[in-house]
Amino acid sequence: MRNDQFGYEITVSSPAAAEAWDKMVLAFLAHAAATPEYLGKVLAAAPDFAMAHATKGLFFLMLGRRELIDTAQDAYAAALAAADRVVPTSREMGYVRALGAWLGGRPSDTVREMEAVLARWPEDALAMKISHATRFILGDAKGMRASVEALLPAYDAKNPARGYLFGCHAFCLEETGEYVRAETAGRLGLSLAPDDAWGLHAVAHVFDMTANARAGLNWLAGREHAWAHCNNFRYHVWWHKALMHLDQGEIDAVLDLYDNEVRRDHTDDFRDISNGTSLLMRLELEGVNVGDRWEELAEISGRRTEDACLIFADLHYLMALIGGHRDMAIKRMIDRLHRDAKQTNVSEMMARMANPGLSAATGLEAFGEGDYKTAFLNLGRARRSMQLAGGSHAQRDVFERLTIDSAIRGGFLDEAESILHERTTQRAGRLDGYASSRLDLIASSRGDWNEADRLPAE
Repeated sequence: MRNDQFGYEITVSSPAAAEAWDKMVLAFLAHAAATPEYLGKVLAAAPDFAMAHATKGLFFLMLGRRELIDTAQDAYAAALAAADRVVPTSREMGYVRALGAWLGGRPSDTVREMEAVLARWPEDALAMKISHATRFILGDAKGMRASVEALLPAYDAKNPARGYLFGCHAFCLEETGEYVRAETAGRLGLSLAPDDAWGLHAVAHVFDMTANARAGLNWLAGREHAWAHCNNFRYHVWWHKALMHLDQGEIDAVLDLYDNEVRRDHTDDFRDISNGTSLLMRLELEGVNVGDRWEELAEISGRRTEDACLIFADLHYLMALIGGHRDMAIKRMIDRLHRDAKQTNVSEMMARMANPGLSAATGLEAFGEGDYKTAFLNLGRARRSMQLAGGSHAQRDVFERLTIDSAIRGGFLDEAESILHERTTQRAGRLDGYASSRLDLIASSRGDWNEADRLPAE
């Protein structure tokens, strides 16, 4: 039995395993590409460490891929078998139960298990981050914030995870509208943990939500080291930079970032697909010809029509299929969503397939077909519960833009204007480039109609 870097007991005897475990935890907090390498070293040196097997399973479930559910199930079986050989501590068994809950279709119980761990062992930064990440997937911004804020007093200057906790706090503050405090927390976190890509990106979110793209670009400039070490999360930070250029109307810069950073590697992780599809859709809404860039996204997404792990992922796969005009694959996915919507008692995620998933998907399909009235009615129905799909305000904004554009194109100008005002209020009352252009378009359209009303009858 050894102690980890937070002073808590772990059921490993190997010094190498204990060292690798500590490195794995910090790597996970930093979204580092080296995380699975360290976890592999832990399991090689301590195959009876149930907590490590459970953590592996949780990591797989967070990837939102159907084929990895069996892999996570194997990790759960390995955790239970390890627990029979070497009795875990109470804290470690919390991880095993957390994995079992998610596999049973109850990720909210995974959160509860992690929160139970944190109530007794508040400096368990791995439990903090797993709770944070799971709540993020579930769209629970208020819960994320409450969880982190309960832990702040326990993380003193000696705690190696303190900077990462501040980074998580920054993100929670931003997602709950506390933009000034979020920026402060993010900057502080990065000063303590220079590789805290999550905290850095939280500050980028602040600039997005306060319509200050130029300041956002200045913030990211010269800080590439903070996300260069990351796993695929680095693509997401580049995506944020591309959004800032888009707001400035710098289309060449957006396309360059798309080709050379955001989709430099044609990965099939749903988060990478969401980066690509949402950026291309934003570009097309601005009238930009994106060429054949939809093709590789649609090809990948065509293989994901039956995933049904996360509605956030499914909606972005569908967006790629619509962009790539894959009619048969679109039909397969819509049909599957209709089936899933009838199975809300199966798991928490299936409930999200029904609401907001089905309405949002129907709206996306209609938008792709040019049926803007149907698109608006369905996207408008989904928007009040879109947070249940997970993701951030910035990520879900592509659906907000599609709703607004559908309304304008469908002739629902008052409704479009109302949503734009709501969107602007959420953004500290500041207009970004998108909102300004759409409000001008609405005013212009009304002017045209008023002029037509004044024309003499023939």
